[in-house]
Amino acid sequence: MFGNLSDKFESALRKVSGKGKISEGNIAEAMEDVREALLEADVDYEIAEAFVGRVSQEAVGTEVLESVDPGQQIIQIVHEELVRLLGGEEAVKDDDPTGGLQAGGPADAIPRVSPGPTVVMVAGLQGSGKTTTCGKLAAALKKQGRSVTLGAADLQRPAAVTQLRVLSEQVGSDACPGTGEVFFHGEPDACAAYGEAVGVAVEVAKRALAAARAHKADVLILDTAGRLHLNDELMKELKRVERAVGPHQVLLVLDAMTGQDAVNSAEAFDKQLEIDGVVLTKFDSDTRGGAALSVREVTGKPIRFVGTGETLDALEGFHPRRIAGRILGMGDVVSLVEKAQAEVSEEEATRLQDKLAAGEMTMEDFLKQLKALRRMGSMKSLLGMLPGVGSQLKNLDLDEGRIDRTEAIINSMSTTERRKVKILDNSRRRRIAKGCGQEPADVSQLVKGFEMVSQMGQLMGGGGTGMMGKMKALSQMGPAAQRAALAGGGGVGKTRGSTKMPSPKYKKRKKR
Repeated sequence: MFGNLSDKFESALRKVSGKGKISEGNIAEAMEDVREALLEADVDYEIAEAFVGRVSQEAVGTEVLESVDPGQQIIQIVHEELVRLLGGEEAVKDDDPTGGLQAGGPADAIPRVSPGPTVVMVAGLQGSGKTTTCGKLAAALKKQGRSVTLGAADLQRPAAVTQLRVLSEQVGSDACPGTGEVFFHGEPDACAAYGEAVGVAVEVAKRALAAARAHKADVLILDTAGRLHLNDELMKELKRVERAVGPHQVLLVLDAMTGQDAVNSAEAFDKQLEIDGVVLTKFDSDTRGGAALSVREVTGKPIRFVGTGETLDALEGFHPRRIAGRILGMGDVVSLVEKAQAEVSEEEATRLQDKLAAGEMTMEDFLKQLKALRRMGSMKSLLGMLPGVGSQLKNLDLDEGRIDRTEAIINSMSTTERRKVKILDNSRRRRIAKGCGQEPADVSQLVKGFEMVSQMGQLMGGGGTGMMGKMKALSQMGPAAQRAALAGGGGVGKTRGSTKMPSPKYKKRKKR
């Protein structure tokens, strides 16, 4: 995500990196490139102009920190302005029922009301990913132990009722972890009457609310009708549904890849419906970033969630500071740690660390870790969260199918072979390869890689803390410290000097 924008920002900020002092001349040159980068990202012209103006004004009037490259200070200023543009840091108030909209994960942005259920009305145009987003929200809430009713009030597209029912079954299945229950309320027959009688969708929404109360559900997620484009008929129906059920949250789903068109839709919806927040789908495929950078500034409404894939767990809370860091190539270690914690408990990570240190890790442990890694997302997206790594991956073609082949090889082994890799002689390797459709050389390569991991684990072990603890410590460092720690550990190699952040502890010196 933000691939093109990140490249442009890196090129622009390189012009001030390493300069002996901050001057109006080198600032103006860099900001011209920043303006161009924002416009190419499909950011509104007035927003781009205002952003460049604020950065220039702040930079020219800034005193240079002692022992810090002036260019690094410009990056700090750009970073803070990006955070502000993306929504800033929303304060947690004492009476905030969400406990902080930016804390934890997606479920934290859905308030709890008493008596329940909390009603979340989801709106958007057809094709934006609205119905799928309803399923993802339900999965996130279930994982938090909250019971959910999915209400199918999108009667404009008959397949939407069936799609939401299938999603509810998937979320409610044992395959999706969580302690919350998931219910479904849909009326396929109502689709036939839709369009012939005014208020059919309203009645369906009312009955969905009654069903949620009967189930004693914590949350009702109501999927409403969309259209291929905005029109009066759509808005009138949505307003009737809103009056009928009194939602506590109205979320607008937008396709991030449509750029400024998505922002225009958000502005039009908000004027008619007064939305509470935005969900940007296809965020992982959005290389421009115009919608993310513009929607808050235009509507004044925050981005609550982003869709990062097709699976039910591919929904993330939107954190402006983390996204700003990704745009500038600083990585996002905090999000990486949260993804890891969601899949592997600290106790499990510590147990594996102890086994690694003792040289007792088995192929079964290795397979379990591979599956957890897959649930966290693509390898490219995970590596891109490490500081200074993103730009190095832009042209790298990572073979995600290699994990499939590795799993197949391990599954072809017997229980004894998984636990005692050293017994894998040539005869056993040929049998394993034949059983999974791979070559004996592939099996040998896996065994060699496994042995290297085991040896590294023994060398790194003995610190007394689990890997999760080390990742936590890394996530609490500043971006520059993260890069230094990773480079010092031999992890990511050279880092990009253009994204170093100055430490606030340095004393100031007068600008020359």
